[in-house]
Amino acid sequence: MHHEASGTVPSVTDSPTRIARDLFAPLAPGYERWAGILSMGQDGRWRSRMIAQLAIEPGEVALDVAAGTGSITRLLQDRRADVVSLDQSHQMLIPAVGRGATGVVATAERLPFVDGVFDVVTFGYLLRYVEDVAGAMAELTRVVRPGGRVGMVEFGRPSGVWLPLWRLYTRLVLPTAGLVAGEGWPEVGRFLGPNIEDFGGRFPPGRLARIWEDAGLSRVGFTRLSLGGGLVMWAQKGAVSSPETR
Repeated sequence: MHHEASGTVPSVTDSPTRIARDLFAPLAPGYERWAGILSMGQDGRWRSRMIAQLAIEPGEVALDVAAGTGSITRLLQDRRADVVSLDQSHQMLIPAVGRGATGVVATAERLPFVDGVFDVVTFGYLLRYVEDVAGAMAELTRVVRPGGRVGMVEFGRPSGVWLPLWRLYTRLVLPTAGLVAGEGWPEVGRFLGPNIEDFGGRFPPGRLARIWEDAGLSRVGFTRLSLGGGLVMWAQKGAVSSPETR
């Protein structure tokens, strides 16, 4: 089943991992360009903030999960990390592999690696597409060495006076922009707003921080960016500290 071909928005009964595969894999050639446009140019800022928080050292081994076409992978490579890019879609990984990353086709729920092998694990826009958020975080934490770091970029749900404007943007502007972007993007535009809002309601940053801690992470910090439209979260495995908000 390919939602982008049928012109229909995925059903809430569909598997989250299948939704992600069917919606985004066929869009690989223009994915990053239009992702930037549809986020009003903010996604690059969010990724850079996450990388800065992780303090990557040259020669560290990093796993970029849900790597897509490699936008986070490239930032890790810029810090001279040795990067493994993992995604459930071979199509999406082609650009990252072409720029020197090691590509692995797998899902976040079943990582094909031994315990504690990575210095850093990153992921972007992942947790909305897993069946079990706590289980996925436990699996992501499993492959990080003690003292290693984890970083996340995700869309956020603004609050207060910004929420109605955000809803207008996600319900009207995104689908309209998707029509301009071409085949497959109108479905993405219609899907993202409700999906982001539902996830943000069920998993606000404070709850996500507790899930991260339960998975074995500490020094959990997060920041909301772009009036709450973006969420960056980071943590360390092994050291004990209370959640930190910036």
